[in-house]
Amino acid sequence: MKRNPLRPDNDSAFEGHAPGSGRVKTYDILVVGGGVNGCGIARDAVGRGYSVLLCEQNDLGGGTSAASTKLVHGGLRYLEHYEFRLVRESLIEREVLLRMAPHIIWPLRFVLPHHKGLRPAWLLRLGLFLYDHLGGRKLLPPTQVRDLRRDPEGASLTDAFRKGFEYSDCWVEDSRLVVLNAMDAAERGAEIRVGSRCAEARRDGQLWRVVLQGQDGERETVAARLLINAAGPWVDKVLSSTLGSNSPRRVRLVQGSHIVVPRLFDHDKAYIFQNADGRIVFAIPYETDFTLIGTTDRDWDGDPGDVEISDEEVQYLCTAVSEYLAKPVTPDQVVWTYSGVRPLYDDGASKAQEATRDYVLTLERGSEETSTPALLNVFGGKITTYRRLAEAALTRLQEALPVKGQPWTAGTTLPGGDFPVEGFEVLVARLMEDYAFLRPAAARRLLRAYGTRCWQLLGQAKSNEDLGQVFGADLTEVEVDYLMRAEWARRAADVVWRRSKLGLRMTAEEIATLDDWMVERAAHLNQSLQAAG
Repeated sequence: MKRNPLRPDNDSAFEGHAPGSGRVKTYDILVVGGGVNGCGIARDAVGRGYSVLLCEQNDLGGGTSAASTKLVHGGLRYLEHYEFRLVRESLIEREVLLRMAPHIIWPLRFVLPHHKGLRPAWLLRLGLFLYDHLGGRKLLPPTQVRDLRRDPEGASLTDAFRKGFEYSDCWVEDSRLVVLNAMDAAERGAEIRVGSRCAEARRDGQLWRVVLQGQDGERETVAARLLINAAGPWVDKVLSSTLGSNSPRRVRLVQGSHIVVPRLFDHDKAYIFQNADGRIVFAIPYETDFTLIGTTDRDWDGDPGDVEISDEEVQYLCTAVSEYLAKPVTPDQVVWTYSGVRPLYDDGASKAQEATRDYVLTLERGSEETSTPALLNVFGGKITTYRRLAEAALTRLQEALPVKGQPWTAGTTLPGGDFPVEGFEVLVARLMEDYAFLRPAAARRLLRAYGTRCWQLLGQAKSNEDLGQVFGADLTEVEVDYLMRAEWARRAADVVWRRSKLGLRMTAEEIATLDDWMVERAAHLNQSLQAAG
């Protein structure tokens, strides 16, 4: 079993986006944290005209943002907790994000079997009626009733399940969503520092003085007019250790774990299974040949960087889906696992599963008498609402900074996503026409990762040989070089577990060879950068 390689390597190899030297540089906004919220805020802010620096201590999306169930969804079960505003906002955002990034986000149908011993059928129907109508659904098809005795989706289930419901949500490549927001922010003028930790931040007159420390130990001081703490599960640690704040803890850390097993069913729809404990578990088609099962919900008290799935969680997930599936799932089938810590706002809920998934923003203005700089803290949130969270953050920070620009991100696309939602197959045909040597599976994988940026990645290649060394699966030298230059990838784990999931198809030896190659390539790129001035 390959356990939790999402945890980034500690050694920084490539500093292609490294800071310059000289006098202290001042920014309007410094964002601490390179997860989906931090990168989304940086993108929104720089697009409005603010100067922005974002620092991330490890890899972009290397924490909570890469450990999701990989869904853009309204949160059907949130209706039971009466979080109607959150569900409505999420449902609206579902289609906004689908239009923004149709290469990494696409529609997915979910089958919800009716379990006679749990929620009654009328309650499920009512919840799905609300789900269909709360968010102004336009692109996605509505709910349907399914006869699981006859429909193909019932073939994988036990005979106990005769009726079900099928509804729509979306799939998202979560780590790539983070990286694409960072790319767009950088292309609009933001500075993105990967492998750069906010070691210390103190108010100094009207500015924040911030010490950034690279993974090689080098330190640099910068200044900012406003600081945004978007450190995810480390948000309280940044407040206490980095900023020296005595504020009470406001984050509830909740562990969520997933397992991946060989493909369990032939169709391309997902299942959502109810459990007797009130939780739900998904079984989702994953990377063509696998099924993703998750997630768990339990409080976490340790370092978020040390989170790892437990044997009890593996057994819980296997038992939960085995109640429904005709062929039980056992721990020995698990080929990969990953865990993350969700930084939920502590609303006092008695159970982790009941804690709110909504976001909370707090603005600390400092001293009004001395006009000291403000601090914006970001608590909670979910991938589906990251863009709205960013808009809300910009609204709050304009209480402390001069107002610049208006909300702008809703009608835009992320890098590679500038094609119609229904245009993916057209794009596949075009790519294979322009690069006839590509195998169909390779062409589809590249387009799902990079969209229209595939042409930039592949360049003038005329044959597979032009793509250079093959490290394993269909990962080539040209692709890795692109990821290092354009997407801040530094080590093999960044490539095979975050910017792709090719680690599922590569051996440990192949990944080690890739890592060695990237270290050597990084040294060469750094020499070239230094020579260029």
